Amino acid sequence: MSKVTAKEVKELRDITGAGFMDCKKALEEADGNQESAISILNEKGLASAAKKADRSTSEGLVISYIHTGGRVGAMVELNCETDFVARTDDFEILGKNIAMQVAAMDPKFLDNDSAEDSQEKVDSSMILMEQEYIRDSSIKISDLLKESIGKLGENIKINRFSRFELGK
Repeated sequence: MSKVTAKEVKELRDITGAGFMDCKKALEEADGNQESAISILNEKGLASAAKKADRSTSEGLVISYIHTGGRVGAMVELNCETDFVARTDDFEILGKNIAMQVAAMDPKFLDNDSAEDSQEKVDSSMILMEQEYIRDSSIKISDLLKESIGKLGENIKINRFSRFELGK
């Protein structure tokens, strides 16, 4: 096993946002291979998100996005465990990106549970958590949330959202 340098750890931290020791351990486990280390960190982040799923989310923000021209907008209530995390730039950017997703894709339901009670035929494009993320089509909104939980270290939930369009 090769010795991992501080420069390699810093590069991995810049890419993933994970902690220093987590990056170092992942690089050591992957024998210095950055791609493998990223995969290891993603797996650990998903496991971390699953552990945090039952934690209470009583803090957070209501975040809005108004599309250029002011004809379409969205508001999202994004919750987390502490006000410390709610005040971070990463949390606010996550909320803004989810609000932008709502404005662009017009979901009708938050998740599969909320869609079950619907009388209309529901497909995955109508469910926010199942939609492809507009800024990275390789992941869904649920994956984006899990990545943020791993990065910020707290449970994060979208509580509700609303979309507004002029004339509707």
